[in-house]
Amino acid sequence: MSLETDLLIDRRRLKRGLALWRIVAVIAVLGAVALTLRDTGPARTLLGGHVARLSVTGLITENRERDQALRDLAKDDRARALIVAIDSPGGTVSGGEALYRALSEVAKTKPVVAVMGGTAASAGYMVALPAERIFAREATVTGSIGVIMQTTEFSGLLERLGIRAEAITGGRLKDQPSPFRPLTEEGRAALAAVVQDLHAQFIRMVSTGRNMPEPEVRVLADGRVLTGRQAVAARLVDAIGGEAEARAWLAAEKGVPTSLPVRDVGDPGERQWLSRLLRDARKAVSDERLSLDGLFALWHPSLH
Repeated sequence: MSLETDLLIDRRRLKRGLALWRIVAVIAVLGAVALTLRDTGPARTLLGGHVARLSVTGLITENRERDQALRDLAKDDRARALIVAIDSPGGTVSGGEALYRALSEVAKTKPVVAVMGGTAASAGYMVALPAERIFAREATVTGSIGVIMQTTEFSGLLERLGIRAEAITGGRLKDQPSPFRPLTEEGRAALAAVVQDLHAQFIRMVSTGRNMPEPEVRVLADGRVLTGRQAVAARLVDAIGGEAEARAWLAAEKGVPTSLPVRDVGDPGERQWLSRLLRDARKAVSDERLSLDGLFALWHPSLH
């Protein structure tokens, strides 16, 4: 065998050994980083679990990405509990129902606590109902257990302007309500039946979520709003407080340490952090710009 062949074989063997030591080095670096950061940031979330937080603000509507994130959360053992932070005047009935059902699924697998901000009314109150414990500020505006359907009718103005609207429908109630003509008695009754059915669904949610008899809920379900203090007295809210009080309750009643970090639902920060770390690791393993002697001088134990 020629000297050149021997050198080629030795070089290949050296490269294989180098690749192995690169992998070992990367694993060591990942372990060191994880141990260093385990009490802070994303590494702590990965290693020690976390408390999830869902912020519900503004108008509540259907949101498929949010609902999928909650379905994923329900299966995530790293999330020890969920805090639902609400500051919303309400939204669509279907949007509130969708979020209510998604949160109810989470509540089957882990503790859920609701924390109300300045406003948590109507659908904003509805989405607090799956929570095992509801906190509100004394000045929180909440309640408004009701459903509203509004329409504007200006046929009188059109008549004075000499404007006449025509509608051809496939059913006598198809254009009820309409801005171009007054509601008929039949149309009003049909729409009222829809509103009452939606209202009854809301009342059942409150009755179930707050463990209150429906007649007791109906007394409060006339659309009135309440302050946080009034809501506590009416049993619609459990206690006065914010996120700190919610964390204290989770620690005392559910064994969820207050030292755990909070991670917002849908926050990609953890995944991005891990992806960057793994990408850098792959680059360190495969980057041929690292010289053979340089890597051996840094990592190879035989040179120490």
